[in-house]
Amino acid sequence: MLGGARAWAVWAVGLTAYVVAVLHRTSLGVAGLDAQVRFDIGAGALASFAVLQLLVYAGLQVPVGLLLDRFGSVRLVVGGAVVMAAGQALMAFSDGVTGAVLARVLVGAGDAMTFISVLRLVPQWFPARRVPVVTQLTGLSGQLGQVLSAVPLAALLAGPGWTTAFVSAAGAGVFVAVVALVALHDTPQRRVNSGAALTLGQLGSDLASAWRHPGTRLGLWTHFTTQFPGTVFALIWGYPFLVAGEGLSRGTASALLTLFVLTGMAAGPVVGVLVQRHPLRRSWLVLGVIGANALGWGLVIAWPGRAPLAVLVVLVLALGLGGPGSMIGFEFARTFNPPNRLGTATGIVNVGGFVASLVSILLVGLILDARTGGRAAYDIVDFKVAMSVQFAIGVIGLIGILRTRKLVRRRLADEQGVIVRPLREVLAEKGWFSGERIGKS
Repeated sequence: MLGGARAWAVWAVGLTAYVVAVLHRTSLGVAGLDAQVRFDIGAGALASFAVLQLLVYAGLQVPVGLLLDRFGSVRLVVGGAVVMAAGQALMAFSDGVTGAVLARVLVGAGDAMTFISVLRLVPQWFPARRVPVVTQLTGLSGQLGQVLSAVPLAALLAGPGWTTAFVSAAGAGVFVAVVALVALHDTPQRRVNSGAALTLGQLGSDLASAWRHPGTRLGLWTHFTTQFPGTVFALIWGYPFLVAGEGLSRGTASALLTLFVLTGMAAGPVVGVLVQRHPLRRSWLVLGVIGANALGWGLVIAWPGRAPLAVLVVLVLALGLGGPGSMIGFEFARTFNPPNRLGTATGIVNVGGFVASLVSILLVGLILDARTGGRAAYDIVDFKVAMSVQFAIGVIGLIGILRTRKLVRRRLADEQGVIVRPLREVLAEKGWFSGERIGKS
């Protein structure tokens, strides 16, 4: 039965795999200052670790999506957990940059296999009416992995040290691989997909068909624009910004990163319900999230000197909405593509936010190095200048959203006869601009 106890049990196993993947993904963020000392590197080199990790992740999304459509979630989740565990074990014992770089490549490769594989389980195990909410729960509950990196992993780094922290992370990856192998199932009917023969023609056809639909591209630009501010903050630059730039203690910085995660977890179900009830207004939710992110950073950057804690809390609350907003991109992919190419379309969408993130992370690192001469001695002004580059990335994504939204609405009108009326017109009909509430559209 779709949505029954067995469905929730399978989802919980998949979610556990994703939580640990996020732990691996964000581990460099809390270890950033320690990594600069251990490997004797500047901000640009540190940023290159995260950029390479995200480059591998983003570059593998489409190939992984194609494989996912053929082989199912179980094989990819197990394989991803093993690869990430190997990367963290290598990081634990690396004393040089080469080993650290290879470690982050392995983490990026394993991470690439996990999220979209877990996300694909949702429409297989739950009825369509529940999919938007469970999708949000998947994306946002998975961010508990960031809490694991911000609190226990950070505590291990500050206490027993580097090797113990990363060996512990590797052990968590091995545990997840074993649990997924035993308890995860692709569908209620069978354990794994048959693994039908792959041909280049089939792969090319699936990829082209998914890309041609403007709904897939709308999902990509949605993910591109909403996801990167939170990823830049959580993955690498938020912790140094709060500690070295804003002068907070490590404990306070970890608490703010935890608040970031909890905000997303609280907002996710609300966004899921709104998407479910107002499917033709999903893009307006996206635009609202983009506006909140821009206002949050604008307030902090415009504040003279170091911002008070209350202002930093506002920033973190705004950034926490980015995760739920980015999940709407996957809803666009799901509703505008048939099941046989859902993995491919999801992979395309997932590329967006991580491409934006890696570009932003690299630019922030390069700007910090240019202003400090490569020394890990940052002033708050250095961070404000560097973080401002995110506004340029956001404008690019916003243009992409508005353009593809227009194409999607045109296609809905031509193929299904669905006319998406301008929001202002609908609100005016309801009496929002006249002080009189009338009817329902």
